[in-house]
Amino acid sequence: MPSHLSADRSAAQPPPRGTVDALISQTRRLLGEVDAVRREAPADDEDPQGRWQRALCNLALHQLSDLDEHLAQLRDGPLPAPVQPAPLPAAPAVPTTPRRGSLLSRVGSAEWNLLTDEASWSGELYEILGRDPAAPPLTLDELPSLVHDDDRPMLTAMVTDCLIDAKPIDGEFRILRPDGEVRTVHMMGEPVLDADGSTVSMWAVLRDVSELRRSQRTLSETRDSLQRQRHIAQTEHRLAVELQEAVLPPWRGSLRFPRRGPETLDLAARYLPSSSSALVGGDWYDALELPGGETLLSIGDLTGHGVSVTSGMAMLIGALRGMAVAGTQPGQLMSWLNQLLDASVQPALGSAVCCRYRPETRTLTWAQAGHPAPLLFRNGTGRMLTAPDGVLLGATSGATYGQAEETLEDGDLLLLHTDGLVPRRWGAHSPGESDSDEGTAAAPRLLALARRFTEARTAQECVRTVVEEFGETEREDDACVLVARVGP
Repeated sequence: MPSHLSADRSAAQPPPRGTVDALISQTRRLLGEVDAVRREAPADDEDPQGRWQRALCNLALHQLSDLDEHLAQLRDGPLPAPVQPAPLPAAPAVPTTPRRGSLLSRVGSAEWNLLTDEASWSGELYEILGRDPAAPPLTLDELPSLVHDDDRPMLTAMVTDCLIDAKPIDGEFRILRPDGEVRTVHMMGEPVLDADGSTVSMWAVLRDVSELRRSQRTLSETRDSLQRQRHIAQTEHRLAVELQEAVLPPWRGSLRFPRRGPETLDLAARYLPSSSSALVGGDWYDALELPGGETLLSIGDLTGHGVSVTSGMAMLIGALRGMAVAGTQPGQLMSWLNQLLDASVQPALGSAVCCRYRPETRTLTWAQAGHPAPLLFRNGTGRMLTAPDGVLLGATSGATYGQAEETLEDGDLLLLHTDGLVPRRWGAHSPGESDSDEGTAAAPRLLALARRFTEARTAQECVRTVVEEFGETEREDDACVLVARVGP
């Protein structure tokens, strides 16, 4: 229906057909481009970011599709109202189903004459409301019968304001179609006034916005889900960092164990976060002075990231310290750590090296579980210690672990590290090889630092050398390095 502001004012003429055709072409080109972006969005339903991207694209597609239909109707004009045929023998009326995929099917128009109580509907409005085209259009008094019970007061208020106070209509309400489907309709209208300013009729344009509102709800839900996921991730990251800092307090300088006696270890360590992930991993290091003057050195890596892995790492360090204080030797200690992981509620895999250093004899007793062996530097050269047998922690029940001994000398430097220190492209291993194999392949880069270690005066300077060499490397995983230097 054309829009009238007064009875003596002619309706606006439609724009030139060529101008509208150009707008339609631009809209359809945008439709294709947005659809291409939607197809490229991640299809993983478990990814909140991907769901949000697809929902946003779907909303844009619905809006552009509606714009395309509106422009087409502007170009072609509304469909004619259905002609009411002569009465026929009674037959069940079959409501038509809206052609939601076709053009011009979502916007209809109507006019209600208050002087004659006549109503005029366009063909599209019959389709939107699910009415039989052969049925007469509903009057303003009958229109609320199609509206959802909760929305009737709103429709009544809008129509009353329009007819009495000449206010324009602009609102949405839900309709219940004869087939039982609930649709959302947006109604815009104005009163038609006579020369005296009295309302003689009312016209309106009704638009089916059900799909658009559904897309908006989906977008809102996915956006809320994405925000919740981000909040959870931020909270988990903060908790993991706090837990990691509590377990691995940063060493501001070198430590010396034991604190008494002429033969001590100068110790320093550093945690290097991953450059490709914001999640905290399970790499750890530890040093503990044991009863009797011995020193416990350990380093390891628990697979995974996040709070659960960090808490598992804290559990391992606590168990390791407790068993070491009780006098457990490294080989047996690894066996019990393996049982602990194997019996854990959340199964995990881990690698580790555990060393006990006896200063009186300068004896290093150590064991490993699928981890790169320690590197020993002496007199300007370095070598990798020969590793005793040992599989990954948590890999198999009842595993036994070998144990090895090494006699250190004054000035020796022992370096322990996790495999994430060196990128996998430098130390990539083939299927079936363990992390210790990868550490073996990466060892030459660390051994090449032997001369610089000789020039260093403290363990802290040696750690700084390692960080200078590998700290800026784009690691896929986090890493730890621990340096122990034998000296008076």
